[in-house]
Amino acid sequence: MSGRVNGDIAIVTAAGQGLGEAIAKTLAREGASVVVSDINETEAARVRDEIQAAGGKATVICADVTKAAAVTALFRTALERFGTLDILVNVAGGFSRYAALTDIEEDEWDRVVTLNLKTCFLCSQAAARIMIEKKKGRIVNIASQGGVGPNPYARSFIPYGAAKAGVIALAKHMAKDLGVHGITVNAISPSTALTPRVMKVRDEAARAQIASQNAMKKLIEPQDCAEADLFLASPEARYITGIYLNVNAGTLIA
Repeated sequence: MSGRVNGDIAIVTAAGQGLGEAIAKTLAREGASVVVSDINETEAARVRDEIQAAGGKATVICADVTKAAAVTALFRTALERFGTLDILVNVAGGFSRYAALTDIEEDEWDRVVTLNLKTCFLCSQAAARIMIEKKKGRIVNIASQGGVGPNPYARSFIPYGAAKAGVIALAKHMAKDLGVHGITVNAISPSTALTPRVMKVRDEAARAQIASQNAMKKLIEPQDCAEADLFLASPEARYITGIYLNVNAGTLIA
């Protein structure tokens, strides 16, 4: 198999479903050997099997990337299996409930910030230590339109929005720090996407209402985010670093 990232080694976190699954499959389609990392071993194994059935290369390494020790083990195991790392895609994250600022509990804040922002820091730090040695690498953080501005069609997820804004800022600062080593760091800010989770919690009427708020009157697919990630991970984007790329059908134009 040959493609735009042929021969590269990639780690994708939260790759067992949704955006992570689409990204892992797309990188594999384009020739990367993909570490499918997820806390859910069953779903990660399904994605690996589907990649392999399509002729791609993939392996599963389960990890709770909110924990530093688990991240260390993930990257150590990936190095043992593949010898190097070229691409990291930080997908792990999750949103909180809608709540007024005065109703948010401290443990809720800590949990959401850890899941969305700390995971990016831990995984990026581990990846950078490998990539600096080889003077080459791509890191892509999956942020959210919520990190760019408040939700235009509902109340804001305050901890989630703050954490995703941090994910974008982290990408910019890492890009400045790591550029001299030939490493690019960027973020993607998707709007509500038709992931299995969204399809489960939003009925057709709710999805139509959300779509009506954007310029194109459509909801994006996970594949739209995956193709944007592929571009940022590819040689074509070799001098693109420190940006956030909106993939949102014009929900927020900023």
